Amino acid sequence: MARVLVLNAGSATLKASVLADGAPRRTVGTATTALHSVDDARASLAEALEAIAVAVPREVAAVGHRVVHGGSRFTAPVRIDEAVLDAIRALAPLAPLHNPVAAAVIDAAREALPAATHVAVFDTAFHATLAPEAYLYALPRSWYERWGYRRYGFHGISCAWSTERAAELLARDAGDLGLVVAHLGAGCSVTAVWRGRSAATSMGMTPLEGLVMATRAGSIDPGILVAAQRDHALGADDLADVLEHRAGLLALTGTADVRTLVARAADDPDAALGLAIFARAAAAGIAAAATALPRLDALVFTGGVGEHAAGLRADIAGRLASIGVPAVAAEDVREDAVLASGPPAVLRVEAREDVVIARGALGAAASPG
Repeated sequence: MARVLVLNAGSATLKASVLADGAPRRTVGTATTALHSVDDARASLAEALEAIAVAVPREVAAVGHRVVHGGSRFTAPVRIDEAVLDAIRALAPLAPLHNPVAAAVIDAAREALPAATHVAVFDTAFHATLAPEAYLYALPRSWYERWGYRRYGFHGISCAWSTERAAELLARDAGDLGLVVAHLGAGCSVTAVWRGRSAATSMGMTPLEGLVMATRAGSIDPGILVAAQRDHALGADDLADVLEHRAGLLALTGTADVRTLVARAADDPDAALGLAIFARAAAAGIAAAATALPRLDALVFTGGVGEHAAGLRADIAGRLASIGVPAVAAEDVREDAVLASGPPAVLRVEAREDVVIARGALGAAASPG
């Protein structure tokens, strides 16, 4: 029985788990620690490993690392060496909240577990199947050809798991399904999946595009950024700080915590408005993604908000009646479930990125080279 340590470094937390044979029901141990910067990586990893010490035997077969941005180079899990680690660092400008922290965690983990095979599993890889009409921007072609400016997409690891679970819940073959996966959490994206392959996705070259998120604005008029630079002397670093850290629900309501907003929405007009703007953007993204599919068999809600914010989930589904999405009850659901049979069906799926990462790590560790 091969055990895999999965390290999922986010922008604020490090999630560690140990899985036996990459099986979802064979999770041996889990831990989550705070992770706010590159400087936190070594301490956060040590804390996580200590918390699951009983679950981490010396014979761990592989360590799987989630890496948000793999660019065009990494379209499958890959064993980590110095060249791969340098490439992950070089992609940091495209995912500044994530890639530097991931690289720091990888460094610390290779030092802590030098005998294990370390494997990077990329969020962008699932979207390698996007067609040019889905990944090219209407910008000078040289920007793509010379600079690589194109849509990459994110949350691909989550999408891969949601596709697998949707097929199981619907008793259908994933290769015959048209899905829209709405990953709603601190970061939010919508992906159209046709026959198991990404056909369209809302996030772009960076994780900034698309839906309203916790601290990110999502898609806005680019003329606003031009005006802020021209009229108010905001530089690139100022704009990046606003778009990454001071926009989204935080800018609209004063908090990025959806649970807090839901609790106070009845008595707080700003909270209610912020949630309405969030739901409107999510519904619009889902409807747009559906146009990339020959048919829509199911809408999948996943991610922390998609799984647990039942009222918000019901609001989003209710805004999609015009494209045939059935209403769902605003009731808490603790396990994966078909919330409405449709068609299209509406599903709630727990995000299990750890399973996909563990499988990817085992596969790459077993391959030659």
